[in-house]
Amino acid sequence: MRGTDELLPPGWSRSPLEELCASIQTGPGARAEDRGHTQADGGTPVVLPRHLIGQRIVSAEPADVPAIPWDRARTLSKYELADGDVLITRTGTVGRCALVTRAHEGWLFHPNLVRLRLSRTRRDSAAYLAAYLSATAAQDWISARAAGAVIPSISIRALGELPVLLPPAAEEAAIGATLAALDDKIQAHTEIARATRAYRAVLADALMSGVLSEKP
Repeated sequence: MRGTDELLPPGWSRSPLEELCASIQTGPGARAEDRGHTQADGGTPVVLPRHLIGQRIVSAEPADVPAIPWDRARTLSKYELADGDVLITRTGTVGRCALVTRAHEGWLFHPNLVRLRLSRTRRDSAAYLAAYLSATAAQDWISARAAGAVIPSISIRALGELPVLLPPAAEEAAIGATLAALDDKIQAHTEIARATRAYRAVLADALMSGVLSEKP
């Protein structure tokens, strides 16, 4: 890939994902005793692959979010999420990704997810990286390397080889900020839709059971 750098726009470069990251980490394995425990019960909540929507983490109601009891969670500090991390699915729907924001700092993440933590010198590139990973070229690259006849998956090693196009710093920041702002709007609308669906379900049950009545 580096031999084609001369085809890039002036000032742009290409680098393997692993060279941009301080760590590429899968989530901790689940234990039987953790099953059935939710955020509503207390403990540290866990991000699931299905929570990655529109390059953001869109979590469900606390009773529907799994959690790790406090005692065990304290032993898993190296798996905690931080603002500026990027999550990406490594099995199933491979390549779905999300930027971690302060709303999910300290959460843990499912073993079918990979946490990308950029090096200190590149922490400001998180929004750009999340946008880049969701773009067609990166998604096609990931899909082409996902193995498995029944459940597709990609290894950390293969993911680390993903070539990332890097514009000059100012342009990178502008691209990341523009697309992040759109992702934030998508997340807001998603949350509104989720809340409206929940309200509609409660209202329908109340109306159809006679608890409430609609008078003409």
